[in-house]
Amino acid sequence: MKQKVSMEIINPNAAGIDVGSRSHFVAVGQGKDDIREFGVYNEDLHALAQWLLTKDVKTVAMESTGTYWQSLFAVLQNAGLQVILCNGKFTKNIKGKKTDVQDCQWIQKLHTIGLLSGSFLPDEATEQLRTYCRHRTNLLDQAADTTRKMQKYLRLLNLRLDVVVKDVTGLTGLAIIEAICKGETNAEVLASLRHGNCKKSEEEIAKALQTNGRKDYLFALKHEYKMYQNIQSAIKDCDIEIEKMLGEQINKNDEKRQHFIDKKVHKKVNKNSPKNIDINLMSYQYFEGVDLLAIEGVSHSTALTLMSEVGLEGLKKFETAKQFASWLRLAPNNKISGGKVLSHKVPKGSNRLKIALRNAANAIGNLKDTPLSNFFNRINFRKGRVSAISATARKLAVIIWNMVVKNQPYNNDHGYEFLDQKRKRKVQEMKKLIHKFDIKTDELGLQLNGA
Repeated sequence: MKQKVSMEIINPNAAGIDVGSRSHFVAVGQGKDDIREFGVYNEDLHALAQWLLTKDVKTVAMESTGTYWQSLFAVLQNAGLQVILCNGKFTKNIKGKKTDVQDCQWIQKLHTIGLLSGSFLPDEATEQLRTYCRHRTNLLDQAADTTRKMQKYLRLLNLRLDVVVKDVTGLTGLAIIEAICKGETNAEVLASLRHGNCKKSEEEIAKALQTNGRKDYLFALKHEYKMYQNIQSAIKDCDIEIEKMLGEQINKNDEKRQHFIDKKVHKKVNKNSPKNIDINLMSYQYFEGVDLLAIEGVSHSTALTLMSEVGLEGLKKFETAKQFASWLRLAPNNKISGGKVLSHKVPKGSNRLKIALRNAANAIGNLKDTPLSNFFNRINFRKGRVSAISATARKLAVIIWNMVVKNQPYNNDHGYEFLDQKRKRKVQEMKKLIHKFDIKTDELGLQLNGA
């Protein structure tokens, strides 16, 4: 006689959706009549939502499959349904035949008994800002790829601009490339376009600009330079939209708009940072008086990434700093069996905010005599730079969460408190050794104060 194991039903009116590129399979139960297939057009998505409402469904679980889930997610939310977006690794079925029908039934079963948890999703304003910032990052990657191609064709033309100029897309480099694309071949004339900040002299630059006159390479260089200009124009358009989005979020909130902070002249502004946005002021207003740029190593791009990827309300969704660090996959994942720790590695996977924090941690490792750089160096000495970057990035995440959520000001003296504690421990160790071996002060050769 077969026996069944019953489990408590947490979500009685639950549905499961297997999201696909061309169709969506929906299950409201485990029977054959409880499954339907819908298309991906807009009218199909609305028909899917209406069918769920007729089945008295209150909550829906779906996998985050690529970008195919986003339109369906918005339609279901607008229909008044509670939608849970799940990570695909938590909805994997047991071994056996894998079909779309079985997948949607399995998701529905897991959601009914309450075994699925939703992924983090930012609010709508943050999501829109994230779209602009991610598109801007993609444009920067394209610009970097175009720059490398321009350097390639310059080398093939025997124009060694990369040797005499630190950045070929700087003021001197772009002026010379533009002149080359217009047909200028005289090395002295090209060298005269040198900017005053360039360290190399005109004579040395002229020696590096003796071209071989290949027309095919010059043709390709012109196209890459034109593409680079178009990408830079697109980046400026993105900056305008980002400034508009941030301005709307700040101006409509009195709590944000009332804050003001002076410029930080000591903070170096990267050339890829938005030129028309005062991120120092806007981040201070956006986070309602929290100065994240007071943390050493945190740059303007780090603050912008935090605003666009998580946002103020998104940070408050995490109950503790440990949860925030764990979501970023910066906290060790302890695997314990039989009371023994089998592994405590940081989980694989990354997102843009994690990358930004790791870049900030790497910059901290190059600083000298700061609390966070001292922490970085201690980890670096014991476990290497890679582990030090991860540990410092996690520490940054914890500091940021405490500053934003708990409104705790950044204390840059905690590193020196650690040094004081270390000094006290060393003093206690020396006292024990002196007492153990009955060492006299004259044997140490020390001169006591007042002697």
